[in-house]
Amino acid sequence: MKSFNEQLEHLIKEALLEDVGDGDHSTLSCIPPQKRGKAVLKIKQEGILAGMAVAEKIFRMQEPGAVFTAFQKDGDAVQNGGKAFEVEASVHTILTCERLVLNCMQRMSGIATLTHRYTEKLKGYRTRLLDTRKTTPNFRLLEKEAVKIGGGVNHRFGLYDMIMLKDNHIDYCGGIAQAVEAAYAYSQKMAKQLRIEVETRSLEDVRTVCEMGKGKVFRIMLDNFTPALISEALQIIKGEFETEASGGIHLDTIEAYAATGVDYVSVGGLIHQAQSIDLSLKAVLL
Repeated sequence: MKSFNEQLEHLIKEALLEDVGDGDHSTLSCIPPQKRGKAVLKIKQEGILAGMAVAEKIFRMQEPGAVFTAFQKDGDAVQNGGKAFEVEASVHTILTCERLVLNCMQRMSGIATLTHRYTEKLKGYRTRLLDTRKTTPNFRLLEKEAVKIGGGVNHRFGLYDMIMLKDNHIDYCGGIAQAVEAAYAYSQKMAKQLRIEVETRSLEDVRTVCEMGKGKVFRIMLDNFTPALISEALQIIKGEFETEASGGIHLDTIEAYAATGVDYVSVGGLIHQAQSIDLSLKAVLL
């Protein structure tokens, strides 16, 4: 598996290739290649800032000698009118990278801001906040990084890093017991560790996993359970498995779920419902 930095470099290269194609003709047509410039990232909306390290990486990949001066850091609470960073480089570098930097930072900051709102609701509870795989194809690296910046915890990154038996797996396999047994047998043959999580849809499902899943399953997902049903399920589970509440949880209900004592709540909306934060990159005339 490639490191975060290797994945980020790949993402940036592909994004610039997609955007630039055979040339940034707007810039090439009117800016001399030797011209130097400076630009500042202006914050136009309050929120949690995310993507500073990504922005610096984008500029430095395009021009290793670019001077990047940070005024904020990832995770900072920012206000309208503030400045995030200043960059000094070739004007060609600044203009070519501008939209990629903004797209990444605006999206990441929106996710970090929404995640922070959720984690604020969990203060005083032991429950932690998880994201999901409801991500944008080829951009999940930065979306999940933004969740961490906002105070959340990443669930599995993809299909390869754990076994998660959801409703369709269970139905196709013929039931929870059959799915767990097959998954455990499969995992024992693998060179890498693959932990197993199982989605349950009823208290009877929970009892089944508790009876036959010890030593095989590490986490039980309680899908579309009400807080009251989760409390009942936790009495059955008795702390022998990690627990995750999932399905339809939002800002108005997350505290009720946390009050049950469940280990995790997962919220797909952290990513797919987040609204980008308004930022702009403006030229500084030298």
